Amino acid sequence: MRCWVGGVAVLGPGLPGWRASETVLAGADPWTPADVVVPPPAMLPATERRRTSLAVRLALAAAAEAASGEADAAALETVFASSNGDGAVVGAILETLTDPAGAISPTQFHNSVHNAAAGYWGIGTGSTSPSVSVGGHDDTVAAGLLQAAAAASARRRRVLFCAYDAPLPPPLSAVRRTTVPFATAMVMLPEPDASARAALDLRFGPGPAEAPQEGRDALDALGAENPAARALPLLRALAARRPAALRLPMLGDSCLEIEVSPWG
Repeated sequence: MRCWVGGVAVLGPGLPGWRASETVLAGADPWTPADVVVPPPAMLPATERRRTSLAVRLALAAAAEAASGEADAAALETVFASSNGDGAVVGAILETLTDPAGAISPTQFHNSVHNAAAGYWGIGTGSTSPSVSVGGHDDTVAAGLLQAAAAASARRRRVLFCAYDAPLPPPLSAVRRTTVPFATAMVMLPEPDASARAALDLRFGPGPAEAPQEGRDALDALGAENPAARALPLLRALAARRPAALRLPMLGDSCLEIEVSPWG
């Protein structure tokens, strides 16, 4: 499958948005860890804004940045991908269930579903376009990219892909390492236009892939701290505007091959 990447976004430690982070991702400037400041989702009415969790705010911040150049964000098909879903909300619900007198908040309940971020995006943009929410453990980024590329190339639609995960609270954190917030998003195009920065050729197939590209430097190590940060090799290639051949593990014995070619 071939598609093109238009608007891109990132939000993570020391990565406060694509424009401010592009030279760091490209390797021209050093990466310095810093706390993540997640803005309130301006697209939502005040009542809905107060109900959002950190995970939802992360997703909406990245999605809004990537789609900021779109003439009609509501027309975008969407793929929201999260490895853990909203672990903080699920953890709070589980804690409540241990109390015989506990009562689960309706707000917590509707934030606990895996497509909560997609639902808030639909509310904020007024979108009724198709939307898919994906969860695939450590392979979530690869699964989401495959879903988004398939939608763009098969239906010839512009597709917003967003991958995000927020830190997990104890005791969930003891069994699923996610220590920092991280989100990324990109608009996948069926045909290149003025916004296209790279062409992606994607192929799903059998055979093992390399381990996630962690350890080359401190920035790459974020992939071990948040599943969504496994998108960093692709983000770095897009920022550097250089050709790259990536192999992301999927389903244990398969992989997603991605050829990145600069465009424009």
